[in-house]
Amino acid sequence: MYSKASWTDLGEFLKASRARLSPRTVGLPESGMLRRVTGLRREEVAQLAGISTDCYTRLEQGRVPVSRPVLATLVRVLHLDDAERDHLFELAAQGDCVPRRRQTQKVQPRLGRLLDELTATPALVLGRHMDILAWNSLAAALFTDFDRVPEKRRNYVRLLFTEAAFRDLYLDWSTVARSCVAQLRLLAAQCPGDPGLTALVGELSVGDADFRQWWAGRHLAGLRVGTKRLRHPVVGDLTLDWDSLTCSADPTQQLVILTAEPGTPSHDGLCLLESWTADPYSPERGATA
Repeated sequence: MYSKASWTDLGEFLKASRARLSPRTVGLPESGMLRRVTGLRREEVAQLAGISTDCYTRLEQGRVPVSRPVLATLVRVLHLDDAERDHLFELAAQGDCVPRRRQTQKVQPRLGRLLDELTATPALVLGRHMDILAWNSLAAALFTDFDRVPEKRRNYVRLLFTEAAFRDLYLDWSTVARSCVAQLRLLAAQCPGDPGLTALVGELSVGDADFRQWWAGRHLAGLRVGTKRLRHPVVGDLTLDWDSLTCSADPTQQLVILTAEPGTPSHDGLCLLESWTADPYSPERGATA
């Protein structure tokens, strides 16, 4: 039996997916008459999926369980990409997740020890809601002094949308922000109705028009690797590749590492930033949480 949150999320996702398709896109003839709905009708999706219109309607309304073969067919019919396919299956599978308040998450000891060994590259550990659980001094020097941020507000996405200095670091802020919103949506699919995530999304939706628009738009291109372009106030422009490593002991925790190609100005900039943080006459710039 699906939870109410799952009913809503699954149905809204199916509606949004069919709304972006036209009959011509899926090989159906167009009558030329004015259509009363945007995109495909329910009966057209049902026809293409080989199920009854009533069955598909009840599926969108969350009134029937859905089998994996039907999900696989809908992936094909709705032209979903890999991220959207995963999102659909997670929505269907996680409907029985019981929302509950969880204990404050702490960094896994193994990740903490690994973080301590990373002195020449910025690195931080993100938790279940992209909370910043730990960081090294170079990450603090690159982004912000996380020690000065109250623990309850120490969240990567929150800082990205609410802190002007953090936001101004990114030369392509909108691209980074949209990707973070997409990642939050994927996290939301893993356990619909999670109180902490619901509160974060509500806060940012009320406080930021861009977040509100992108969350409603259902963009689903979350990334695990990529490139960040930053303009740092001390060392100037940096182009850094980032990778995320999932903790085997707790898959909700990820170690994010940023590196620069050796011999490039960005690599030189990281070296300069490392020496700046190591200067005994400079103030402390951050530490492992």
